[in-house]
Amino acid sequence: MMIPVCRLAELPRGEAYRLDTDPPVSVFHTEEGEIYAIDDTCTHQDASLADGWLEGCEVECPLHASKFDLRTGAVDAPPARLPVRTHDVAVQDGMIYVRLSTDAPNLPPCVAARLAGGRT
Repeated sequence: MMIPVCRLAELPRGEAYRLDTDPPVSVFHTEEGEIYAIDDTCTHQDASLADGWLEGCEVECPLHASKFDLRTGAVDAPPARLPVRTHDVAVQDGMIYVRLSTDAPNLPPCVAARLAGGRT
């Protein structure tokens, strides 16, 4: 299922949009005009990657400077060790859509415990 995010014109190049899914997803519009979607939460600690710094196809976590590749989710700099999930993105009729990955997310322990505690 494709989830509508926002209109492409509403997401300037070099910016990110946080999609309030569970867990949240960040959609990035690179300076080169590419659109990528990854899990929003850094795998090291509870920090929003949408609040990070976008450079090329990498986002730097605002908390401890781990870097994640937007294309693969791979972590390129410690302290994070686990990758973030990537999600499929499509732009149709000027609207950005995301198809969420069915893979299990790599969440930091504090977030995983909070989510597990909220489920019955």
